[in-house]
Amino acid sequence: MSVPLRRRASHALTALAAACVLSPRLASAPPSAPPDAFDDLYAKGKTINDALKTLTARFTESTTSTLLTRPLVGRGRVAVERPSRVILRYTDPDARTVLIDGNTMTVVWPSRSLRQVTDIGTTQKRIQKYFVNGTAADLRHEFDIEDHPSGGDRPNAYYVSMVPKRKQIHETLARLDLWVDRTSLLLDAMKMTFANGDSKTMAFEDVVKNAPLEPGTFAIDR
Repeated sequence: MSVPLRRRASHALTALAAACVLSPRLASAPPSAPPDAFDDLYAKGKTINDALKTLTARFTESTTSTLLTRPLVGRGRVAVERPSRVILRYTDPDARTVLIDGNTMTVVWPSRSLRQVTDIGTTQKRIQKYFVNGTAADLRHEFDIEDHPSGGDRPNAYYVSMVPKRKQIHETLARLDLWVDRTSLLLDAMKMTFANGDSKTMAFEDVVKNAPLEPGTFAIDR
């Protein structure tokens, strides 16, 4: 895996981990909250965020690229265990596993004979600083943030767009869009738009929070 691809994968998984941290804070706000009330939404979600220990879901991932004639669609399951473990197990169209465990990201892709281990300590520290221990003001320092009265083609969702201000991040991840379901108050979808115009969208179904995880959930080989 080339350096640009490793950076993109790192930022993509970082965005996912950050979204899982951020979405309960946004979702805890009442439906009547005004559309420009990001700071208030963030603050009101503190209780739910602190209580979130695990999260599981099915996902559908759609990737667009100038190198593709049509979007590449993948499916699988994701599991999150706070504070710093995320695993994606792709089942379609090709089996592969991506694991974040602490400061390490491991990618295992059997059909490509790939097993890649990457140190993501810097990005993990950034998540802890701004998305876990920080405030809405801290996030605004790092991102240009807009919240919207509706979710566009997802009318039953809160919609927040985040554009990184830091050049180091913006050179790879140009924009992060989040949709939070108004009824379940859980993450509905996220879209990562990269600096070259490519994008990756992940939509979630059967999202469950704080359910016991099966033994071996985060075992990379099973």
